[in-house]
Amino acid sequence: MAKAIWNDTVIAESDETIVVEGNHYFPPDSVDPQYLVDNPANTVCPWKGTASYYDVVVDGNVNTGAAWYYPNPKPAASDLKGRVAFWRGVKVSA
Repeated sequence: MAKAIWNDTVIAESDETIVVEGNHYFPPDSVDPQYLVDNPANTVCPWKGTASYYDVVVDGNVNTGAAWYYPNPKPAASDLKGRVAFWRGVKVSA
């Protein structure tokens, strides 16, 4: 079971993550949406496509751009569509 935790709060939990380049991508239904706020940032990966971001917010504390996902990944990364990954201090353990 993989868990994503920030500020002692479980943001996501699943035994069906996909690990790509060392990052756990959580299924959308395993992520608690109350802790995610849309962030306008985007980045582009040559083989995965354009990533969109969320801020992770727990008890009023904001971790800017700490979660990302691929809403429309390139064909090589189609399994990642909508899955959420974390960084910037969000601890992911499996």
